[in-house]
Amino acid sequence: MTAAPRNPGASSREQIYARRWLILFVLCFSLLVIVLDNTILNVAIPTIVRDLDASNSQLQWMVDSYVLVFAGLLLTAGSLGDRFGRRGALQVGFILFGLGSVASALADTADQLIATRAAMGIGAAFIMPATLSIITNVFPADERGRAIGFWAGTAGVGVALGPLAGGFLLEHYYWGSIFLVNVPIVIFGLVCGWFVIPTSKDPAAPKLDLVGAGLSIAGLTALLYGIIEAPESGWTSAPILTAFAIAILLLSTFVAWERRSEHPMLSMRFFKNPRFTAASAAIAMVFFALFGSIFLLTQYFQFVLDYSPLQAGVRLLPFAVTMMVAAPTSAHLAKRFGTKLVVASGLLLVGLSMLLFLGLEPDSSYGDIVWRLILMSTGMGLTMAPSTESIMGSLPLSKAGVGSAVNDTVRQVGGALGVAVVGSALSSIYAQRIDDALRGSLVPPEGQEAARRSLGGAIGVAQQVREMGVPGATELAASLTNAAKAAFVDAMHIGVLVAAGVAILGSVIAFVWLPARARAEDVADQQTAFARAELD
Repeated sequence: MTAAPRNPGASSREQIYARRWLILFVLCFSLLVIVLDNTILNVAIPTIVRDLDASNSQLQWMVDSYVLVFAGLLLTAGSLGDRFGRRGALQVGFILFGLGSVASALADTADQLIATRAAMGIGAAFIMPATLSIITNVFPADERGRAIGFWAGTAGVGVALGPLAGGFLLEHYYWGSIFLVNVPIVIFGLVCGWFVIPTSKDPAAPKLDLVGAGLSIAGLTALLYGIIEAPESGWTSAPILTAFAIAILLLSTFVAWERRSEHPMLSMRFFKNPRFTAASAAIAMVFFALFGSIFLLTQYFQFVLDYSPLQAGVRLLPFAVTMMVAAPTSAHLAKRFGTKLVVASGLLLVGLSMLLFLGLEPDSSYGDIVWRLILMSTGMGLTMAPSTESIMGSLPLSKAGVGSAVNDTVRQVGGALGVAVVGSALSSIYAQRIDDALRGSLVPPEGQEAARRSLGGAIGVAQQVREMGVPGATELAASLTNAAKAAFVDAMHIGVLVAAGVAILGSVIAFVWLPARARAEDVADQQTAFARAELD
């Protein structure tokens, strides 16, 4: 009697399923280091200024070179992972990220650090989409929402933990430690990745879309450059308008090319699915609010309430803990009430909680702040995971890398736009308020100019005035400090209004256009592909 034919990949699939939660842990741990690096450098800026004699422009590019390269390469890196293998993309990303981290820690000049941070961005672009695409191929549909909840929670936690980790390291070690701490994590990821994480790829192995890759890299880079530089150069300045014009031209050409290509890197038909498109908009808007609010709060904690970087980081812990609870829980809520209601409610809660930040003053206590933080984090946790699951659940499993890259790209663009727009509103209103306070002041002209640029500059000028020791210097310094803090809080209120408006708009978009459930054909296609997929 002849035995029934057996799927040669069945045994492998069963073994991988048995260790799926261990795989998820390794992938989330890998993701954490990438997200941390988005914010950890900010707390080290004063030390780097002193040690590397960096200019304001160089400081900005130390932060932005990483984001620019990271976001610009995401689509291409995700596509390469689909074609050649997602575990391989993850491993390559770890190696590049680790080498870039070591080089950053050893940098002797500001320009060297800018270059090494860009190299880290290349590694990050391969790591982040690989983590989510592997999760999508490892977990069956009934468990995928919960797994993505942990992944999304980790991504949100990393943003809040960056200042905490950076503050701790700077209190005990030199500034390069914020990069060297990545090395053991990279080694852990490489070793565990080899022995624990399975490999998967698009079985069709389409040809490389080199034209599409080039257009997406150039177009996204121009877009991010314009967004990042706009607050400094002015949104209507010639260089910024040129950057946006180039971005529109290149990205429009990318869309036209992908629609005609026989082997597109990103099929435009994906955007016809309202679940994919509306969820992408929700992700962009919640990250606009997240990055914009963290940008405001870290300055509010340190400059207005006089917390150290470490103290500020500790006070963001309730935000991180709430995110880790809310994001996985959102998967169960989405199953019961539908994605539409959960995502729309989450974004509405984000918007309303940010409106409550209008009640903060220069002398507010931490007790006045922490419950607002928890409400905001709850809303973000409810939004991120179901939106991400909607994106990944609406695409063929073979395109999980590109789908993950789209999710990650809209996160980065939304976050960068949040910092840029909220930062511009903050700078504009702060300058107006501090001008009013300085009118008729005895502060010298050069000190007034420094005070107009930032709250940190105003506090520095006040300290210099205080150290002059002339009659009335102490009172003048205190007056300048109080005026600058009041001006900042007034400007922060405008910033949170902007972020709240975007979050509430996202809630409306989700409620109107985001379907409550996945389309039946998408579920069937993914179930069939999942059963046939070969993992090793």
